[in-house]
Amino acid sequence: MSRKEIVISNVTEEHSNPIAELVQVACGFDSEITLESDNRRINAKSIMGIMAFNPSKGMTVNIVADGSDEQEALVAMEKFLVCE
Repeated sequence: MSRKEIVISNVTEEHSNPIAELVQVACGFDSEITLESDNRRINAKSIMGIMAFNPSKGMTVNIVADGSDEQEALVAMEKFLVCE
């Protein structure tokens, strides 16, 4: 299991449909990917979960990945959320 804490950038300015695009990024990996913030934990592959989580600029989030491609998943999720 790998974990990384990040601060979300302004994803709504960088992406036309950030919620759907974030789910697509997560679904590209075999690993289980969760996002954690303020005692909330959601499955990053769930569009309804992401909608309820509402990732927004300035929010501190822990990305947690567990599986065969967890390192690659962490990097991809971080790049999306910090708009690199």
